[in-house]
Amino acid sequence: MARSALSPHPMIKTAQDLSPRSLYVFAFAVGILATAMLAPELPFSIFVSLLVCGGTLLCLALLVKGLSTWHLIRLSRLRATLSSYAEHDASAIFATDPDGEVIYVNQIGSVQYSAEVGRTLSLAFRNLYASPSAMLSRLQSRAEVSHSASEDVVLRRGHVRVSVHAMEATGFLWRIDALGEVAGAGRTGENIALPMLTASKNGTILFMNEAARFLLGGRETTLDRVFLETPVRAGVVTNVSGKSGPVPVVVHEVNCSAERKELYLLPADNLPSMTKSEWAGLELLPVPLLKLDANGAITIANKRARDLLSDETAVGSMLSDQVEGLGRPVSDWLAEAHAGRHLGRTEVVRASKPEDEVFLQISLSQMSDDQGPTLVAVLQDATELKTLEAQFVQSQKMQAIGQLAGGVAHDFNNLLTAISGHCDLLLTGRDEADPEFSDLAQIHQNANRAASLVGQLLAFSRKQTLRPEVIDLSDTLSDLTHLLNRLVGEKVCLELDHDEKLLEIRADRRQLDQVIMNLVVNARDAMPDGGVVRVETRNVILDGALERDRATVPAGEYVTVRVIDHGTGIGADKINKIFEPFFTTKNAGQGTGLGLSMAYGIVKQTGGFIFVDTVPGSGTTFTLYFPVWKQEKEGSNSNLDSHPEGGFAEMGAPETIEQDQIAPLILAEENAISSPIRPSPKNQTVNSIISKVTSMTSTASDRETGRGLPSSTHELASPASIGGVVLLVEDEASVRAFASRALRMRGYTVLEAEDAESALCLLEDPTLEVDVFVTDVVMPGMDGPTWVMKALENRPHVKVVFVSGYAEDSVAEHQARVPNSVFLPKPFSLTELTSTVQRQIH
Repeated sequence: MARSALSPHPMIKTAQDLSPRSLYVFAFAVGILATAMLAPELPFSIFVSLLVCGGTLLCLALLVKGLSTWHLIRLSRLRATLSSYAEHDASAIFATDPDGEVIYVNQIGSVQYSAEVGRTLSLAFRNLYASPSAMLSRLQSRAEVSHSASEDVVLRRGHVRVSVHAMEATGFLWRIDALGEVAGAGRTGENIALPMLTASKNGTILFMNEAARFLLGGRETTLDRVFLETPVRAGVVTNVSGKSGPVPVVVHEVNCSAERKELYLLPADNLPSMTKSEWAGLELLPVPLLKLDANGAITIANKRARDLLSDETAVGSMLSDQVEGLGRPVSDWLAEAHAGRHLGRTEVVRASKPEDEVFLQISLSQMSDDQGPTLVAVLQDATELKTLEAQFVQSQKMQAIGQLAGGVAHDFNNLLTAISGHCDLLLTGRDEADPEFSDLAQIHQNANRAASLVGQLLAFSRKQTLRPEVIDLSDTLSDLTHLLNRLVGEKVCLELDHDEKLLEIRADRRQLDQVIMNLVVNARDAMPDGGVVRVETRNVILDGALERDRATVPAGEYVTVRVIDHGTGIGADKINKIFEPFFTTKNAGQGTGLGLSMAYGIVKQTGGFIFVDTVPGSGTTFTLYFPVWKQEKEGSNSNLDSHPEGGFAEMGAPETIEQDQIAPLILAEENAISSPIRPSPKNQTVNSIISKVTSMTSTASDRETGRGLPSSTHELASPASIGGVVLLVEDEASVRAFASRALRMRGYTVLEAEDAESALCLLEDPTLEVDVFVTDVVMPGMDGPTWVMKALENRPHVKVVFVSGYAEDSVAEHQARVPNSVFLPKPFSLTELTSTVQRQIH
């Protein structure tokens, strides 16, 4: 079969388009030639032009007409060829061009599908198939690839198989074979009175019988235009868009194949029904069940349901009086269920009557009895599920707050370094007689307080730098006794009870002291009328894992510390929040809410566990578990990270907790360390306590690290240090300005660089001698440890001081590979910076 007959050459196609106008072109050409021949007086140039123009148009008209006629002859031959073997075929046969236009149709195709030459094939199927264009395009695309394709579809007249063959890769021959007739009354469903439709897997309606078209008022193309709710669920009452409005039906689904399914629409009044005697049998069922009338009133409630609702008189009450927390009116929910929408969907609500918090999962279904349609509610206790969900959300929130606290510390420590550092510079050479001394002292004191708050945030997020040591809690508490007695005051007595031969633990003594002080001060404030705070230490051996709330304490040896008070206790509505940072029950300005969150973070970072037990009106007990330090493990446990990460009491209150009173939480250091107190005679006792706390919390750390919290540095009249060359690399301009001035004041030559790349450029000078690198760890571009390692390749004997607002463990791995390096955490004072650099040089 000639290819040009189906898809003519573009020239022939153009000739076909111009053929109706070729007569006009021919007449115009003849007119031009006649004018040239009958007017000999015309100039020769015009005469020639007319002859050429007329001849060209005449040839063009003849060419157009000839090509068009030639194409029609070939197309006629094609039709004759197709007709010779397909005209009387029992199946409908069509030939189409690539655009889907019919160029041939046999007799049966014209009769059955009303197809005509010159019209598209999709028009022949428009009254028989929901979306014929998509089906025909799909088959044509497949035929272009594999030369043939077929698909079984369902039309009004029955199942048919549509086959297509590619002719010369540009035309297509279609054949429609009937697979089942209507009279067969098979699954086509045309003759049944039950509304039925056939749909594809993507929701396209392939077929609708006469009953379905009558119910819906016409033919629809997709399921979402038929059903008010999708996806369609079989076996439940749903509404369809009838010609007179929504019609409730029950859908029965039959899967014919992976590509097609049949949906039968049953009357909705065929609901399951129960007699009075059957309803009476619900009382003994082990499943909580309720029967609801059209108004939402409970007409039947079996024993399990009454127990779950904690209401023996539930019958006769409204369901809206029994449950709450749905998020919308209960009446709207029940109205939707009566209308057949959202049946079987589970809703979680809270029971109103029980004293304890009880959550319920309720699903509704429709039934009928002597009084008509009714609703049956199946109840399930979801309290444990909601509790686990709340605990998971709480855990996620605590983790997010911890990450936020650790991230804020870096930038905040940069600011504090600049503030306290420049304050140190201003205090240099001043004494108390200077009129500006007191203002500068206040600035420095509040900067110190802010630094301690950052440390507490880092403690909560477990990102602070701990200095662990092997300690005996008996000795630690003995050293704290005098201070704790001062903190609890005259109305409260402090009792210590130590286990004999208490085992040793490994922890940061300064931070552990802070935890004990916070817990003791909280216990004191929980007893405003006085009482006894008892601190107990015990050796505990766990033969098996201790599971409590969400925490699991592994088996092993532990030292426990219990801080017991007989105060007001902690209310159930606050117990879940006591370890959150910035949560406090104190009045505004009296607490930051970081006390227990800091204790939680320190204990967790130490590898321990913290639990709380409380009974409102009777008291509270905080229990701390610390793993026993064993000497033989010292080699493999060089830092706290080797301990398994601990857990904490997941803020779950005992069963006897009532929501009445809340134990005020207090941050011990707020009253003992950080609060700015101006010197006055009235504060002599408090100042004495502060001096003891500061001395106690600073001494141990100073012995190890040579530094405590940032302190006043106005006593800087010390001899200048021996000079040296320092390369200072810091991206924060204010910190860099302070550090460079401080080092120059001590006689050092300071080279400054704002980033690692600038520092490496300076070091390219081979004549430059540098004694110490002082570099920030985290900077834009190349970080501190990376550029230092590159610089040390050519200058291996240069000492290094890493500074950072992050914890030391963030640089510990790099620092271990850098020889002669130390870490100086931000915020640092002038004295701390210069003394660290001096120790590195000498």
